Amino acid sequence: MKVMLHTDRAGKLMVYVAKKDLEEEVTQKTQADNDHILTLANGWELQIAGLSEPIQTPQTVRAKRLK
Repeated sequence: MKVMLHTDRAGKLMVYVAKKDLEEEVTQKTQADNDHILTLANGWELQIAGLSEPIQTPQTVRAKRLK
């Protein structure tokens, strides 16, 4: 699925999923090999490949939902 990463006014990383009309704060970031695992405030985990560090925002990326 495609998601948009952006930073809110407080400087927190946010994820917007248009198909679900869902916007959540990223509560945890981990890195596994070339992939980033982002844990959202609602409990979802998204796997995103090829993100640079630090994460540039705003940007649209392809993500895979793990849970």
